[in-house]
Amino acid sequence: MAATASSYSITMRLHTAPDHGVIGAVATAISAAGGIVTAIDVADSSHVRLVVDVTCSASDAEHAEQLEAAAESVEGVAVHRVSDRTFLLHIGGKIEVASKVPLRNRDDLSMAYTPGVGRVSMALAENPGDVSRLTVKGNSVAVVTDGSAVLGLGNIGPGAALPVMEGKAALFKRFADIDAWPICLASQDTDEIVRAVEMIAPGFGGINLEDIAAPRCFEIERRLRASLDIPVFHDDQHGTAIVVLAALTNALRVVKKDLAAARIVVSGGGAAGTAIVTLLIAAGAPDIVVWDREGCLSRDDDTLPPAKRQLAEFTNPRLVRGDLRAGLDGADVFIGVSGPGLLDAEWIKDMAPDPVVFALANPDPEVDPAEAEKYAAVVASGRSDYPNQINNVLAFPGVFRGLLDARAREITIDMLLRAAEAIALVVKDEELNPAFIIPSVFHPDVQRKVAAAVRGV
Repeated sequence: MAATASSYSITMRLHTAPDHGVIGAVATAISAAGGIVTAIDVADSSHVRLVVDVTCSASDAEHAEQLEAAAESVEGVAVHRVSDRTFLLHIGGKIEVASKVPLRNRDDLSMAYTPGVGRVSMALAENPGDVSRLTVKGNSVAVVTDGSAVLGLGNIGPGAALPVMEGKAALFKRFADIDAWPICLASQDTDEIVRAVEMIAPGFGGINLEDIAAPRCFEIERRLRASLDIPVFHDDQHGTAIVVLAALTNALRVVKKDLAAARIVVSGGGAAGTAIVTLLIAAGAPDIVVWDREGCLSRDDDTLPPAKRQLAEFTNPRLVRGDLRAGLDGADVFIGVSGPGLLDAEWIKDMAPDPVVFALANPDPEVDPAEAEKYAAVVASGRSDYPNQINNVLAFPGVFRGLLDARAREITIDMLLRAAEAIALVVKDEELNPAFIIPSVFHPDVQRKVAAAVRGV
């Protein structure tokens, strides 16, 4: 994997001879070793030595060690220490609690806390409907995980999942000004998770389920939606589905095809794949084949496990059987939410003319996007170093902003469809091209328009 400016970033503190020409030699050596130098700072200079901080990007940990060796190979250079900038960013966590009201004196304290707060509590006891207006509940979301399916890392547990949930909370704040709280549960028992979320729900305006393995996540979401009076959203399912539908809407605009006539193959029948299929069908896609480790899922296959069998019941109208390549024959669209290297780029030639390929497995996609581009008309991935990144950040902040503002009690398929349409329409006709089918997560209109779409305005 090649280094990118945003990949594995390190800072090396170097002690060098008092010759500024050495700095250029170090940069050359790092570049020759495949690294990307992003910053060089002289921390100290004297007649005896220079202290230089060199920040560079590597492809992975092994490559970082190679870059360290390349720097040290320059005559007159000693590597004093190496810092991983990602780990430095995480020291002490990424989020904090801050007071919205001043606590400067006794008068402030008496209103924010006792005795004044008692009046507010009594008012809420008498009028529970005001809780969202007079507390943080109206702008808060619980980001709940059991650590069983974290990113592409698998079942690593609640403690190891905490940095990811912190990051999610930071994204909620940055993109929608929502106060989100990481809730990492020390249980992977469905009943315990459901009960735990039910017990904390009074303090939140919405529940965002995150990184919970399938099929357990399906039951947890179903039961919580039935028991709670606040919206429950599983981002790995519904956030992914929204952004995929938005991107596919625009990709089909590029190749001048209609969703209602498109043949689609989805690789991966887990949480994300199931949600994508469900939303695509709701949007009008008639012909979807799901491929998983059992092969192309078909309702005439009695050997399928229950969750896959249920998925097969409303997909694959042509009863396609066989491997992934068999499913791709004549298909207009490939959507991968499965694992790395499952799609041979050569197979894309078996698809219909002007095929669309979304290889979304992270961190390594089903097919190298650069290879896929040789055969596909439009390519998207989950990576930030290629065009057309399918990123859930485009959806979930705005979705919850709309839900909280509307004081919604649930989230519906129509809301998901409207959110996808809002994201797609941010890309104007004059901007649309094969390398730009989805807006940047930093586009100022995205979250506002998604929120408005969810509210139905």
